[in-house]
Amino acid sequence: MTTMPSSTFAFLVDTYRTEIEKTLSVWSMVDDDVWHARPLEGDRRGRHFHEHMVHQCMSENGWFQSMLGIQVTETPLPTPETRAAFVAFYGQTAGARLAALQTKDDAWWQGLTKFFGEDRSRAWVLVRRIAHTAHHRGQQTMLLRQHGKALHSTYGPTADTGGLAKDQPPVVYPYADLPTLLREEAGARRKQPLPEPVARAVTERPDANGAAPR
Repeated sequence: MTTMPSSTFAFLVDTYRTEIEKTLSVWSMVDDDVWHARPLEGDRRGRHFHEHMVHQCMSENGWFQSMLGIQVTETPLPTPETRAAFVAFYGQTAGARLAALQTKDDAWWQGLTKFFGEDRSRAWVLVRRIAHTAHHRGQQTMLLRQHGKALHSTYGPTADTGGLAKDQPPVVYPYADLPTLLREEAGARRKQPLPEPVARAVTERPDANGAAPR
């Protein structure tokens, strides 16, 4: 019997789609000079970008395969393990997972599966998967900032796109859309330009001199 796509949980599928774009947008901000840079030099407790990408691919593949019954690849990692290969591989495999999710009906989403030994609905599992990915994406943007890299948008404006939302700065993604990202990251990497940096601290509570309070 053919499975009919769910309308009730279509918002979850669309959220997963945008999470793919956001994850790859962050990865596109990583350059080779920080590929193996840790948050603190010599402290192996914090992942570098290569390890973050390994974790994303292995963790997401494991969750989808064991908890959601969706397997799209025989191997969870690209060969070779270069930054460009991770971008292309994750774009391909996550896109295949998205296509599989788009076919699922309400009964599938509401059905129970095992989440580390606990009974949870598949919808619940995908929500946790999205949160898990966003958590690690936040670590990666902080790591980029720590190493002096400019940040394009992932959710909204950043200090490098013009500051706080109250100032109505533009939202500037690295690329206009996912196909452009995948094409450019395999070649010239021509990102959308960022505006000139604002001449003040980007915070809701600066002191009179424009610096963040201590």
